[in-house]
Amino acid sequence: MSISPIDTSALDKGATTTSKTRDSSTDPSAMQDRFLKLLVAQLNNQDPMNPLDNAQMTTQMAQINTVTGLQTLNLTMQTMAEQFSTMQQIQGISLIGRSVLSEGNQMTFADKAGKGAFDLAGAATGVKVEVVTPGGVVVDTMDMGAQESGRHSFDWDASKYNGSTNDLRFRVTATNGEAAVKATTLTQSQVMATGSKAGALTLTLGNGSTVNYANVLGVL
Repeated sequence: MSISPIDTSALDKGATTTSKTRDSSTDPSAMQDRFLKLLVAQLNNQDPMNPLDNAQMTTQMAQINTVTGLQTLNLTMQTMAEQFSTMQQIQGISLIGRSVLSEGNQMTFADKAGKGAFDLAGAATGVKVEVVTPGGVVVDTMDMGAQESGRHSFDWDASKYNGSTNDLRFRVTATNGEAAVKATTLTQSQVMATGSKAGALTLTLGNGSTVNYANVLGVL
């Protein structure tokens, strides 16, 4: 005997809500309870001359177990995602007041000293750092000589510079013989506040920019 779908509206109308936070349409326990009620109803109303096939009954029970398992997995993953988001927020709060490095070429100033950093993709026989205005005018040049691959930082004495240091930038030129070496400039800035965007932790920096936590390359 084949088993045809049974309308569950009568059962759903008679159901009562036991929790304000649970949805009976997605709660695995509620779904399994409805299935068992339907199965008992089918058994009670089956044709004695054409009883239910054991294989079909087993298949239906296996299907409801699979659905229940997937629903439980979805609820577990949702809970884990919420916990991860909470942990990110706590981690972000601990960064407030600290300085972080992210990609950028804006210099940071404190007590007439400008700071910056950069990553070299390979060893360089010559590295030059230029301090420039937003318009590209070179204010000063620092020769840092040969440098190994990896992260490097520098300090620039701005005491003799009479202009505004708020918008000064820097650029790095690195070579190994005649070949160019890739240099990624890094901005150092203090974390002022944290937030969230599309489920990801964001940091509001002292220079006015906002960066995704995943884009933070270092914490100082």
